[in-house]
Amino acid sequence: MRPPPSNSDDGPDVIEFGIAEVAAALDDGDVTFPATGEEVVRALSDPEIDYNAKGHEVPLSEAVGDVDRDRFENKQEFLNALHPVFERYRNSRTPGVFERFRAALPL
Repeated sequence: MRPPPSNSDDGPDVIEFGIAEVAAALDDGDVTFPATGEEVVRALSDPEIDYNAKGHEVPLSEAVGDVDRDRFENKQEFLNALHPVFERYRNSRTPGVFERFRAALPL
């Protein structure tokens, strides 16, 4: 999710989380499709993905494990399959003690 454009240099222009963060990892990683979810996770070294703007995160392997399919023909299929998973996380997960502590720390 991208915030509105800003004319100041006070902070980052883009806050990536969820699908946007996975898409960026795929762009930067060495992933070829078709691939299984396990192959994608392995190629990206199972990164922690923020699932909301507050910095709460989940391992990509956990999110992929919550997808109802195993094989993806292309990047867009992979992202489309993950989208409802991240929406569910955003709407239903209560961050644990460590996640709340980590999110409270200054960057």
